[in-house]
Amino acid sequence: MYLGIDIGGTKCALVLGDENANIIKKERFDTLDKDSTINKLIEIAHTMGDFESIGISCGGPLDSKKGIIMSPPNLVGWDDVHICEILKEEFHVPVYICNDANACALAEWKFGAGKGTKNMVFLTFGTGLGAGLILDGKLYSGTNDMAGEIGHIRLETSGPVGYGKAGSFEGYCSGGGIAQLGRIAALEKLQSGKNTMFCKNINELENITAKSIAEAALAGDETALKVYDICAEHLGRGLSVIIDMLNPEKIVIGSIFQRSENLLREKMEKVLKAECLPHTFGVCEVVAAELKENLGDIAALSVAIIGE
Repeated sequence: MYLGIDIGGTKCALVLGDENANIIKKERFDTLDKDSTINKLIEIAHTMGDFESIGISCGGPLDSKKGIIMSPPNLVGWDDVHICEILKEEFHVPVYICNDANACALAEWKFGAGKGTKNMVFLTFGTGLGAGLILDGKLYSGTNDMAGEIGHIRLETSGPVGYGKAGSFEGYCSGGGIAQLGRIAALEKLQSGKNTMFCKNINELENITAKSIAEAALAGDETALKVYDICAEHLGRGLSVIIDMLNPEKIVIGSIFQRSENLLREKMEKVLKAECLPHTFGVCEVVAAELKENLGDIAALSVAIIGE
């Protein structure tokens, strides 16, 4: 058996599973301050049964080789936390840690949409945009664990802000970025005396989300469809860089792409065909993640099973 631990900004989860990532037992609790959270993780882990290794999935930045959590923005006060050493001393088993994008990449590669590939890229496409890279059958994390920060790539000189950069890949292809595009489009409509299904008046501007825009787009709202068209175009541009640079067999995309693939696929494919080298595009398949609501749990388990 293996123990997976998912440490998030608001929730933590512990899952016990077998070598095929079948979940046997799961416990969740609200994330507390650093010391209280670590104590709670240890307390619950002692009730989970026997396990031969522990895998941790956590937002970065991390030093995965040394097993250190290094001040993630969603975990205030978690500065230079030697989490792997703490758990290894407590349970006397190997402990591994990956950032959440890398952990999800391992999960989809081993048990999901990327199963059977040697070269695969996983994209988070949720609140932010990051990537986990499987190259030549191994997780690639770079010189200092910063490989895969594709959200920081600039696609335009100006545009929605993501990862602290206007016009970035994350600015166009993330929940926050889509909401920004929606607010700009809705404000233009309101200023011309019109409105949209996802924003009837100026007081609703701040309540716009990627989900509300998607719902309006599915109902035929032209402004919402235009927003997702802009997102899809830039998704295609960003993916074309990845495809030509890394030559993967598959790109697996989670979260928003899973839910809104029908709004993104056609324009994305059109851009990919125009931008990619034919021989790289011809061998790469872009698909939605398979593991869906279990992805976070299986991601942490995968870190333990694979030992990355």
